[in-house]
Amino acid sequence: MALERKYFAPGRVNLIGEHLDYNGGLVMPCAIDLGISATVTNHSEGEIKFTSEAHANEFHFQISALPESQPKNEWSNYPLGIFKHLQNEGLNLPSIAISFASNLPEGSGLSSSAAIEVLTAYIVQDLLEIQIDRKQLAQFCQKVENDFIGVKCGIMDQFSVANGKKEHALLLDCNTLNYEHIPFELDNYSLLILNSKKPRSLIKSAYNERKASCDEALRLLQQHAPIQTLAEARMEHLLLLKDEELIKRARHVIAEQLRVNLSKKMLENGDLFTFGKLMNASHASLKDDFEVSGFELDTLAETAQELPGCLGARMTGAGFGGCAIAIVKKESIPAFSEVVATSYTKATGMNCEVYETFACDGVGRLNN
Repeated sequence: MALERKYFAPGRVNLIGEHLDYNGGLVMPCAIDLGISATVTNHSEGEIKFTSEAHANEFHFQISALPESQPKNEWSNYPLGIFKHLQNEGLNLPSIAISFASNLPEGSGLSSSAAIEVLTAYIVQDLLEIQIDRKQLAQFCQKVENDFIGVKCGIMDQFSVANGKKEHALLLDCNTLNYEHIPFELDNYSLLILNSKKPRSLIKSAYNERKASCDEALRLLQQHAPIQTLAEARMEHLLLLKDEELIKRARHVIAEQLRVNLSKKMLENGDLFTFGKLMNASHASLKDDFEVSGFELDTLAETAQELPGCLGARMTGAGFGGCAIAIVKKESIPAFSEVVATSYTKATGMNCEVYETFACDGVGRLNN
């Protein structure tokens, strides 16, 4: 019997709660309607095939001889890692061809790697009619990225892709994986993604430096305060630190945790105006205290914040390139987009891109 099934996995943005996932704090991402789709068909017995609209090459693997580790730096390693780890779990893998297509901007930090991982795992469990809890699905895909791909990521991206809900944000505790869906209904406003198109070249070294600073701040504070994570600290604890850089890093974490908790209340009350102000404050903290934004993202966010119809704007993701987000009145979007693009090119000599998006459901099948 001929097989043709279609699936979709969303990308994600983090609305607020940046650099809290490894500091014991709360994050508030949402799945977005930009993402990766897949068409699945039958293939030669004992073989799997991956193709992508964005890449000319195609990949064939014998199911009985899947590589034990990443062979080389190819996009196919993400679905391959999923298949290999599922095989290691004892599953009898299906002989299928998967054709991927994406409308996520490449290198934008909108979680294309998490999307293709979760999408592939969902496809296999759907074809084999196995029920996997979506929390477990996210944990499994994170493990693949950690162990097979070799990227020591947190779980926020995979969790958002797996557990998104239309018109809702996801309030997630990355330590316990307790979560709840928070209403994110924008009415006459839209969520815009502002893509700086700047490669995130410094991100790995800068990420490691920020994490080391936060770990050191926590170590010093634990000598005086009964806290388990930096996000548990309070502003008065900063008086216990002497190093100015550690004070700034810890201040961002403490303040950002407060902003996430306030954001939950504002969104539950439908108060987008105050939520926008919290977004602005988050960006200022990421710029001044955590120092991860950079000139390009500052230009996008700060230009957006001053324009009519914009409730708030901030960088999203780890920083040093990638994207900012903004909440903008629908009727203001054309003028807003034109001014942002013109101002950005004038300031940086680069072109940005603006996308309108919305919070959507997590990974799923599109047809019967």
